[in-house]
Amino acid sequence: SQSTLPQIRGSPAVKTRRTLRGHFGKITSMHWAGDSQSLISASQDGKLLLWNAISTNKLKAISLKSNYVMAVGMEQSKGNLVACGGLDNLCTVYNLNDPDNAIEMASHDGILNSCRFLDENQILTGSGDGTIILWDISKHQPLQTFAEHAQDVMSLSINPTNPSTFVSVSVDKSSKIWDIRAPDASVLTISGFHQGDINSVDYMQSGLTFGTGSADGTARIFDIRACSELCCFGKLIEECKVMEEGGGLTSVSFSRSGRLIFGGQTDSNVLAWDVLSDKAHPAYTLNQAHDQHVSCLGVNPNGDALCTGSWDTMLKLWA
Repeated sequence: SQSTLPQIRGSPAVKTRRTLRGHFGKITSMHWAGDSQSLISASQDGKLLLWNAISTNKLKAISLKSNYVMAVGMEQSKGNLVACGGLDNLCTVYNLNDPDNAIEMASHDGILNSCRFLDENQILTGSGDGTIILWDISKHQPLQTFAEHAQDVMSLSINPTNPSTFVSVSVDKSSKIWDIRAPDASVLTISGFHQGDINSVDYMQSGLTFGTGSADGTARIFDIRACSELCCFGKLIEECKVMEEGGGLTSVSFSRSGRLIFGGQTDSNVLAWDVLSDKAHPAYTLNQAHDQHVSCLGVNPNGDALCTGSWDTMLKLWA
């Protein structure tokens, strides 16, 4: 007999459990800490806020030199370091125990769109100049530059099973797998699937597949072993209609099991697709999850909560 897949727990069981209020400008980025309880958010009010996601208390506020921050990342092992960047073209690293003594690292010629720590000594940054740089934080110097993308690098994700490799996505509609031990050329390039800018990427826990979200309205899952697309979710939007219709994806994140892939949309909805489904429709939709554009989202390392951030200045926790 043919076995049936267990049902996905959807709306209304999935609902807002916490709302984090404190920013006064558009939230552009967020990142969970490794403890799954605290998270960092960046906003165009010129502040980084560190939150306790359970109590909703603000643990720390860091004032930035530049209001136009676009990326934030948190070191995962100890959670003492956070990094951010934006239109200042800098990667600025703060020690949460001494935030007044920030480390500023300059080498990019374009906006900083993404930053992810490898460990307490190294961080990767992706920029609008089309390059990714691996930095030595203690020396404030670039160690390696990865330069193959033809346009802005929008997002990075480090392989959870092999931190020496990572994936980058770009406005040039391609995804590239890199190995920091061989920076001269990418290990794998996948292109020809998305028809719009690729805004976000996230590795599945297995480290063998990754998901991407694009302005063309689709989320796609790629298998590194097959060097190709496994599945596609969402309704394709023509490039000329993305601005007027909305529905493009700004960010994607996998559930811990990899069964679901979440996507945040410019029209303020959050979609959850079942990777094992018929792909025709989302498993469920968080309609009007925010009042404005959903700019970022992420599932915490434990897999028990989804955080979404928006231009409406709020972060929401769903479970």
